[in-house]
Amino acid sequence: MADEKDLELSELEVDEAAEGEAAAAPPPAMEAPRDIPDLPASAQDLEAVYDIPVQVSAVLGKTHMQVSQLLKLGRGAVVELDRKVGEAIDIYVNDRLVARGEVVVVEDRLGVTMTEIIKTER
Repeated sequence: MADEKDLELSELEVDEAAEGEAAAAPPPAMEAPRDIPDLPASAQDLEAVYDIPVQVSAVLGKTHMQVSQLLKLGRGAVVELDRKVGEAIDIYVNDRLVARGEVVVVEDRLGVTMTEIIKTER
């Protein structure tokens, strides 16, 4: 590389312009490392788990009661839960909280629509 003393003004302007472009350009997008064997490379890699059954539960609310109170419950009994009307319900997959949602009616059945995905640390 030439000494700075030997550079002409036009060469310095070109170098400064190149530096300005490099600074203005956004950094390249980071790609997921391909050398980690635990990460699936594509959706096809996940096909092996598509047929694994999981248990999905939508919890409207919870309450605590004694066995004697439980035995007194009969048809038409009302059990008070710890949630208010319109409050989000918890959605569990294999006993792990994964989302919150709302109860919806689909034709003549109840359903759940997810409104929030819960990300937890392992």
